[in-house]
Amino acid sequence: MEHSFWHDRWGTGRIGFHEGEPNPLLVTHFPYLGVPENGRVFVPLCGKTLDIGWLLSKGHRVAGAELSEVAIEQLFEELGIEPVISDLEKLKHYSADNIDIFAGDVFDLTAAVLGPVDAIFDRAAFVALPETMRAQYAPHIAGITDNAPQLLVTFEYDTSLLDGPPFSIPGDEVMQRYGDRHDLSILAHNTVAGGFRGVTAAEIVWLLRPL
Repeated sequence: MEHSFWHDRWGTGRIGFHEGEPNPLLVTHFPYLGVPENGRVFVPLCGKTLDIGWLLSKGHRVAGAELSEVAIEQLFEELGIEPVISDLEKLKHYSADNIDIFAGDVFDLTAAVLGPVDAIFDRAAFVALPETMRAQYAPHIAGITDNAPQLLVTFEYDTSLLDGPPFSIPGDEVMQRYGDRHDLSILAHNTVAGGFRGVTAAEIVWLLRPL
């Protein structure tokens, strides 16, 4: 997606994708990741998700990447944390105890800048990207995280009735993008309550374990 699309969504407050509670799929399935005590979890395209506060409350460290600085500023405000802000070459780094959020294009984030992570929770990134970008995104994330295990949330719906984001991603594509680096299993396959704009949709939780 064009950067302007997401900047406009955050600038105008059209953030229907933002959830008013920690994602229940994360809460339910997080133990499958086997994150150690004080482990570090990466949340790509994190927005101001309440998942970050939940992870921090469980004693974990969090890293995130987000294009919109409006979202990041709101995230820290809602957490009640004053970040230290520093400029990197192509990104900005918002940091505080146990939290690092990188503002800018996730494709500009490198392993050296991100630092080690123990796991990934991807609810909003993979499904937000069109197919051509998903083909670039999957190996990029694996590369900058040393192929860390992850929980990946995808959606499936009739694309003749609706187009994303969030995009409909069939299981075959998930296998194509991630199967050469991960052992994949489905932890949950649920119907989205109310669908997407009246279109029936399924929500799938994948567990990706490195090979």
